Amino acid sequence: MMSPDNPFATPSELPYALPPFDRISVGHYRPAFEEGLRSHAAEIEEIAANPAEPTFENTIVALERAGELLERVSGTFFNVSGSDSSDEIQEIQAELAPKLAAHSDAIHLNPQLFARIDGLHRDRENLGLDPESLRLLERRHTDFSRAGAGLPEADQEQLRKLNEQLSTLQTKFQQNLLRDTNDLAVVVEDVAELAGLGEGAIATAAEAAAARGEEGKYVFNLTLPTAQAVLESLANRAVRERIFTASVSRGNRGNEYDNNAVVAEIVRLRAERAALLGYPDHATYVISDETAKTADAAAGLLERLAPVAVANARTEAAELQSHLEADVPGATLQPWDWAFYAEKVRRERYEVDTAALRPYFELGRVLTDGVFFAANKLYGLSFTERHDLPKYHPEVRIFEVFDADGTGRGLFLVDYYTRDSKRGGAWMNDFVSQSRLLNRKVVVVNVLNVAKPPAGEPTLLTLDEVRTAFHEFGHALHSLLSAVTYPTFAGANVPRDFVEYPSQVNEMWMFWPEVLAHYAKHHVTGEPLPAEQVAKLEAAEQYGEGFKTTEYLAASLLDLAWHRLGVDDRVDDVQRFEAAALEKAGVAVDSVPPRYRTTYFNHVFGGGYSAGYYSYIWSEVLDADTVRWFRENGGLKRENGDHFRATLLGRGGSVDPMEAFAAFRGREPAIQPLLERRGLAGA
Repeated sequence: MMSPDNPFATPSELPYALPPFDRISVGHYRPAFEEGLRSHAAEIEEIAANPAEPTFENTIVALERAGELLERVSGTFFNVSGSDSSDEIQEIQAELAPKLAAHSDAIHLNPQLFARIDGLHRDRENLGLDPESLRLLERRHTDFSRAGAGLPEADQEQLRKLNEQLSTLQTKFQQNLLRDTNDLAVVVEDVAELAGLGEGAIATAAEAAAARGEEGKYVFNLTLPTAQAVLESLANRAVRERIFTASVSRGNRGNEYDNNAVVAEIVRLRAERAALLGYPDHATYVISDETAKTADAAAGLLERLAPVAVANARTEAAELQSHLEADVPGATLQPWDWAFYAEKVRRERYEVDTAALRPYFELGRVLTDGVFFAANKLYGLSFTERHDLPKYHPEVRIFEVFDADGTGRGLFLVDYYTRDSKRGGAWMNDFVSQSRLLNRKVVVVNVLNVAKPPAGEPTLLTLDEVRTAFHEFGHALHSLLSAVTYPTFAGANVPRDFVEYPSQVNEMWMFWPEVLAHYAKHHVTGEPLPAEQVAKLEAAEQYGEGFKTTEYLAASLLDLAWHRLGVDDRVDDVQRFEAAALEKAGVAVDSVPPRYRTTYFNHVFGGGYSAGYYSYIWSEVLDADTVRWFRENGGLKRENGDHFRATLLGRGGSVDPMEAFAAFRGREPAIQPLLERRGLAGA
């Protein structure tokens, strides 16, 4: 029984309903979830059993209003469990996974409830609904149908079991990955082995070692992708190999955190569930509800790009091989050599040393004078830091966001530093999503994994980290600018292969001259990044597209290979299947491993991107075309931002995404800008 003193018992009275983190302890989650599940189930039963004839208001709108407590606790718990976990939180998460899956099934497989929705759907053209309401009715009917509402009772029971098993296994995958990643952090004892690293990077590694009780040593924590940023600078080839080997070993060491069996079972169960729902495989099931519509369309784009990307990568590899041989006669280029020698080429050819640029990319300035500055110019947004509001971790910063007319839009939280309690990668989440129906504004967070420097030292970002900050804020803008009635459509609640589009567009502003000049200033002298360096940096950005595209395509094609397996296909050896899939797709390049290998591919086996990792490049078609539109129309201008906001960002999922794109662009998307950007004109 939940105590009335539980912080989740009543809506938060803090600005924008920010969770009262200062009052929340781990012990509050279980009883809040129990009561949230119970009360939501009761609300659903009341809607389903309503003796009155079904109406849009008493059925569809009632569903939108239901589950307030469960949403409140879920929005907090799952953000915190990813950003600041603990053994107890992971234990609760493991307990919750099957319960939440069962709860979702109890709703979607409720025959009375589906009968009401189905009846309304059949009569939808006669209900006099406005466009957003009609779309909501259609969305609800689709969701219930795809969840198995129309299946015979015996099949529904089997579906419940599959969903429960999958939720448990996906949670296990996540937790195994977090633990193995922490366990595989690389310890270096002799500072002489760190030649090439800057003083700041060495100090950060020493700080990480001290935090682990390894005083006098140097620790390198692993980031989520295969490629580790530190490899760009490390001159010691043996240390580079150690770090790379640790990176690709995650979840594949035969220890208690091994994910091979977990992956095989997830894939088998997903295929079985797809078959039960009438689809040949999981990929077909997932993509049928995305903008790509078919797995063949998604795979077709990747397969069209792969040969040219691989050819470009092999050309780059040959050049890097010659540089390696100059240093190590007779050596063969390995994956742990690529970043180091690619950086060497950039320095020699373009006179750009990306490590030397870091003093110009101080975190606070990148955020306020870069990310926020661009948002102000485009959308009229302003940001005021709130030091009076509670946080879930001391490193979090909270900003109140205002529209140009002074109206508050919500709160934006930033949580940028890596820690052992945080999963890898970078992401955006809503604590509170926007809805006119529920009179709610937004509380949104961006989470990154930037190494924290020693106390008193500045946080200097890599180029990739600057790009990630702009990217994730693009997701945040999707939420902050949301202007919909129903919470189902708020912000980034759009098809998975559309969700990355606005965030990728926002990356363009990091190099926009007016924006770059505003934030890229030396953290000691305040001097701007020299104009000649900017020009060289832009030229250098085009270098290495073969590698970047190939590693991405390899991961995307691997994802689809796993999820195009049918119910009768069996995988006995995960590593052998992975190797064969990459070879068959034509992306098996020894020196260019996939961005994620199977046992640490959290996007698809622990997160929500299963059969959807293709989304990034699918969205990039739209993104590249949109960037061209901004350039053709004067770039960083308020009228351009207002047009993008009105036609697309503010609409969320309330309109068909491709119709929203057409309303913004004036036509369907063109692929040529993407091909030119990635050096794939021959694709």
